[in-house]
Amino acid sequence: MLLPKDKDPMGAAIADYHRTGRASTLRVFSSQFDEDEIPVDTLFRTLADMPSIEQRALAMARGKILDVGAGSGCHALALQKMGKEVTAIDISELSVEVMQERGVEDARAIDLYDEHFMERYDTILLLMNGSGIIGNIEGMERFFRRMKLLLKPSGSIYMDSSDLKYLFEEEDGSFLIDIADEYYGLVDFQMQYKQVKGDAFDWLYIDFDTLAYYAEQYGFTAELVCQGEHYDYLARLSMA
Repeated sequence: MLLPKDKDPMGAAIADYHRTGRASTLRVFSSQFDEDEIPVDTLFRTLADMPSIEQRALAMARGKILDVGAGSGCHALALQKMGKEVTAIDISELSVEVMQERGVEDARAIDLYDEHFMERYDTILLLMNGSGIIGNIEGMERFFRRMKLLLKPSGSIYMDSSDLKYLFEEEDGSFLIDIADEYYGLVDFQMQYKQVKGDAFDWLYIDFDTLAYYAEQYGFTAELVCQGEHYDYLARLSMA
């Protein structure tokens, strides 16, 4: 489902920064953490300023590419400069307008789960903690079933995420995680930009072993491509 403009704080921040070169604070709230903020300028980073995990994913992307949750279009623009073919989608119409103005050749306001969206791709990118779009563990089946429809048989999904276990680390280096509780990587978020406040939503950070387990359940294999400096990683998913 597309975001109404009055419920799209990130899109409003992206539009402001694109048109004026600056933006107010993009505030982030959660029931699990203190208030935080997203530096809006980082949403416009160039390839040279991207984390190595993102640079690796873009380098490995091939064929017809789908960039999911493309935001300001920074990944799509980098791919175009590499001479690659990319479709950039986002549920934020404001963000899509910005992408089009910035020169993304194929930017569309589309929900990944829209049943009318049925094109097939060699590479699907879900970057900037792209596992979040799954929402929660219960969303795994829906996600992988959708991927089977959009991914060509020999294609690859490149997804990055972070293992939040570091939040539960004890002084002795062990991790105190209640396995009887809900999965520890599930976080609720809500954003606000100026007077525009979005609805609360679930965002899934997932450790690689759990991702690999669910991938196997739904007919995919998972490969750990590389790891970052702080429990973050890039995974390659392909149909088994």
